[in-house]
Amino acid sequence: MRDSTPSHSGPFYNSTSPEDPNSGDEHVSKPANIGVTPLDKQVESAGKGNRTAQDFQNEMRDGNKRETKPELSSLLTGKDILVTGGAGFIGSHLVETLIAENTVTVLDNLSSGTITNVPDSAEFVQGDMRTLSSLTDLVASADIVFHQAGFVSVEESLEKPLRSHKHNVTATARLLDSARKGDTRVITASSAAIYGQPSQLPVTEEEPPAPESPYGVDKLTIDRYTRLFNELYDLPTVALRYFNVYGPRQSAASYSGVISTFLQQAVKGTDLTIHGDGRQTRDFVHVTDVVRANILAATTDQTGMAYNVGTGTETAIEELATVVQSATSTSAGITHLPERPGDITHSCADISRATEYLGYTPSISLESGLRALIDYSAASSITT
Repeated sequence: MRDSTPSHSGPFYNSTSPEDPNSGDEHVSKPANIGVTPLDKQVESAGKGNRTAQDFQNEMRDGNKRETKPELSSLLTGKDILVTGGAGFIGSHLVETLIAENTVTVLDNLSSGTITNVPDSAEFVQGDMRTLSSLTDLVASADIVFHQAGFVSVEESLEKPLRSHKHNVTATARLLDSARKGDTRVITASSAAIYGQPSQLPVTEEEPPAPESPYGVDKLTIDRYTRLFNELYDLPTVALRYFNVYGPRQSAASYSGVISTFLQQAVKGTDLTIHGDGRQTRDFVHVTDVVRANILAATTDQTGMAYNVGTGTETAIEELATVVQSATSTSAGITHLPERPGDITHSCADISRATEYLGYTPSISLESGLRALIDYSAASSITT
């Protein structure tokens, strides 16, 4: 059941993965919450823009230029919220931010998510979205669904395209069909992978899609389904096209987790591994800013649209590796490996539409985010 009046006027992925031991729905009791501080209270903002490696290194050592940002939890209040994939990387940060001012239910199959990521005050349901008998009821009882669950590996989608399709497209179509029965707003995690090799940078939402992997095709289909349900059924939907998200709790094994991978390798003293020549570029966006984009999408009147979620800044992978080496004072070198199938060469978001219609502006610079991630890893004694 949806309240059509947004609670905030103004202008914030991914846990359910291929193997699911539980095809039915199951309410699970959680162990004691480990109590991670929400990221908007951990991470301070810094300036944005194009940086050299030396700029990154200098700013990571400079703690004087800091700015306090309003808490994200105040942007959306008093709602019944369902977060799919809420025990995973991005989903758990969403839950953590929303739980103080809303009633939150997490749906996850725990095939890659971790139950300790879920706050004690959130209701937890374990199950597979493709077969979950109570999915329609869960969605109907929510005002807003943040759909973060999915199969997120480009490489694995090349090996198992049908499985990728089922966990991404089939599950999302079922979710959207349930949502239209209860007029529940849905915010869907799309991806920059839908663009393939863009014709120009920064890439706008008008760029003709040309995905180069089954995963990219899945995300394009999900993206289109999300907008189509708005056109056909007047369902309030938004698709958010994530660029390279990073932050605490991201697995170094995940496809887009190159930062987590580099940090893990640097701490272990093993060479940082780069696929290709390292000149490929990415737009790295902190998970706090992705949470912000989701929350803004949940309160906007500009539904039925897709929005890029990035920073508008390119960073070369080899440059990133050099920054991580310096920041961690590691003796590890850099090793180049063959390019991976399905990888794109350059990526950078044009976020003008999200800024204009959602009020989205990224607040965490790469240097600030890296500094916080290194501190988080040290404080928790976990190599992320």
